[in-house]
Amino acid sequence: MLQARSWLPRTEGSVRLGFVRGGGQTRIAALRQEGAARVRFPRPVADGIPEAVLLNTAGGLTGGDRIDISVALAPQCEATVTSAAAEKVYRSLGEAAAIGVELQLGESASLCWLPQPTILFNSSKLDRRTSVHMAAGARLLAVEVLIYGRAAMGEAVSRGSIRDAWRVRRDGRLVLADTTRVSGAVADVLDRGATLDGARATAMLLYIAPDAEARLDEVRVLLGHASSTAGASSWDGILLVRAAARDARQLQHDLQPIVVRLSGRSLPRVWQC
Repeated sequence: MLQARSWLPRTEGSVRLGFVRGGGQTRIAALRQEGAARVRFPRPVADGIPEAVLLNTAGGLTGGDRIDISVALAPQCEATVTSAAAEKVYRSLGEAAAIGVELQLGESASLCWLPQPTILFNSSKLDRRTSVHMAAGARLLAVEVLIYGRAAMGEAVSRGSIRDAWRVRRDGRLVLADTTRVSGAVADVLDRGATLDGARATAMLLYIAPDAEARLDEVRVLLGHASSTAGASSWDGILLVRAAARDARQLQHDLQPIVVRLSGRSLPRVWQC
């Protein structure tokens, strides 16, 4: 049972989702959802690959709220997991909103982890931790976009706190440890030339696969057409793209061709709504 963490109303929820291979197709083997976290499966399924769409029925998160997501793919499974809308993190009175993500990929499994952006509001606090456990022959394509205030709505983030941590293990060995951490006077930090130079939207695209290093030149060619400030690097079966822009929509637009090329799949339909 989910329990409130203080006398204030809290949003809490969790999704546990598992896939297996059977009859030549990927099928749902386990599904459990609690609280404000829900998952839907649009039909028809494109290319026969399941697409799971996560929802937060509370409409956003604030201090003390918690969402946990677990996705497990058995060997040879293929799936896409996205979200119905951008996750909004509102002003906190003290505690951080917590998001926990655990992804497990069996041998030759392929997962596209493609949530829509996370939007941070002024004085918001977010602690998000993503843990990936994958077999050596598995493939993961993941995109995370952070937006510091919606510029089109005249919103600005002057203060706040964010900790966004990724830990990736392949065959039990830690191959990637990445943490973004900003707190206090967020706007002052983002405006520095050595950080974001005034950008208010950032993205990390992560591709881990046996052919990751061979795709680097291809990705750099695509980035050559981008308006965002972006770069790509590759090592040890990992391809990593980082990008930043003042316009969040432009940033997403620049990433889309890379997502399609690396995944070999169409963009999630909710990305096109």
